[in-house]
Amino acid sequence: MKAKTEIFIKDRADPFVKKGRDGYYYFTASYPMYGESDSEGYDRIILRRAKTVSGLADAEEKTIWDEKDSAKSHRFIWAPEIHKIGGKWYVLFAASGSADNVWDIDCHIIMCEGDDPYNDPWVDKGKFTACEGDEFSFRGFSLDMTYFECAGKHYVAWAQNGGNSNVYLATIDPDEPWKTTAPAMLLTKPEYDWERVRIPVNEGAAALIEGGKVYLAFSASATGPEYCIGLMTAEENADLLNLESWHKCDKPILTSADLEGEYGPGHNSFVKNENGEWIMVYHSRNEKCFCGECGYSDGDSLYDPCRSARIRKVILQNGTMSFE
Repeated sequence: MKAKTEIFIKDRADPFVKKGRDGYYYFTASYPMYGESDSEGYDRIILRRAKTVSGLADAEEKTIWDEKDSAKSHRFIWAPEIHKIGGKWYVLFAASGSADNVWDIDCHIIMCEGDDPYNDPWVDKGKFTACEGDEFSFRGFSLDMTYFECAGKHYVAWAQNGGNSNVYLATIDPDEPWKTTAPAMLLTKPEYDWERVRIPVNEGAAALIEGGKVYLAFSASATGPEYCIGLMTAEENADLLNLESWHKCDKPILTSADLEGEYGPGHNSFVKNENGEWIMVYHSRNEKCFCGECGYSDGDSLYDPCRSARIRKVILQNGTMSFE
C-alpha cells in the first residue's frame, strides 16, 4: 500500500531542519521563484524556529541574509543548511558568482556573529575554497553542501559537475569550515538506471549517524516525478575518505511509486523529533503540479515553486533504512 502524508511547509524545497542546544528546531529551505518573471525568489536565506518540529509549520519566517547585501554571492541561492560547527552557527548554500549567470553556481558559507542564529547578524565568508593541490573542487558548478561530524572528524559532502552531477566528500577544520583539508573524494556518481532518468544526477546528500553506522542519503535523476532518494552506508569508525568503506544500495529507498498523491521525493535532511525519533524532512510535488494544473508546469522547472516540505518517520533496521 502506498504511503500518504500531508504538506508540512508549502513551497519550500530542499528543506533542512536542525535542533540546537538551545532547545529550538531551526528550519531553512530554498526560497522559491513563482515563474520566470518573478523578480524575487532564490535571493535570500530564510529561517524559522520553534520548540517542536510541528511548530515550525506556523513559525514566523525571517530573512537572515539577502544576496543584495553581498559582493560575493548573487541570486540563485539554493539549498541552504544551518549547522553548528566549532561552536559557531553557519549556513552552507549555493549561490551564483556573477549577477546575471544562473549556472555560475558554487558552494558558499555565512557565519553568525553571535549565539542566536535567529536574531544575531550574519557575515559573508564567501565561496568555499579547496585545500592545496585540489584543482577540482568549487570551480564552476558545485552545490548542495552538507556537513556532519563522525568519530571526531568533520566532513562536508556536496554535488559537483564531474562529467555528471556527482557527490564528493572531504574533511574540514571546524575552526575554518570554509575550506577543505583533504582533496575531494568521489563518493557516488549516477550509474544505475534509476539515477539517470532524463538527466544523470546525484546531489543533495544528507547524513544520519546511529548505531555505529553512517547513513548517507542522496537524490538522483532529474527533478520531476523521477526524482528519488538513494543511500550509501559505512561503519562509523571506518576511513570515510576511502571509497571501499562505503556500500551503495543498488535500488532507491524512496520513489514516487512508494507515495500517494506526491511525486519526486528528494533533497532531504534528518533530525530527531521531540520524542527522540529520527524523521526525514524532504520535498515533493503534489498531484496538481504533476497533472500540469499548477500554473507553472509549462515553464522551466527551475521557476516552478511547487516543491513542498513533508515529513516521514525513519526506520533503521539491520543496517537498512525505510520510512513510515
